[in-house]
Amino acid sequence: MERRNAWLSYTEAEEKELEQVAKAYRNFLNVGKTERECVTQIIREARAAGYESLEEKTAKGEKLKAGDKVYYINKGKNLFLAVIGEENIENGINIVGSHADSPRLDLKPNP
Repeated sequence: MERRNAWLSYTEAEEKELEQVAKAYRNFLNVGKTERECVTQIIREARAAGYESLEEKTAKGEKLKAGDKVYYINKGKNLFLAVIGEENIENGINIVGSHADSPRLDLKPNP
């Protein structure tokens, strides 16, 4: 059975869109060489998309409402993003989990 090459089915517009996604991903990999750098870059992108710091929002005494986009940084090495829904949390929530791989060699002077 011959496998069909997916590249042959892309239109020119789809190839351009794919190249834009790949370019953005390469940039992210270049910027985020450690977990902390990944978190910093994701915060930049999240803020550009309308996300606000949960800590800053609660420090101002603001209550969360449906549609709010917030983020929370945990120890500078991981990040939680949330979009507040309309329904009560007792009706359930949707969670998408992900992690950033930061391939590198950690040399320790005293292993």
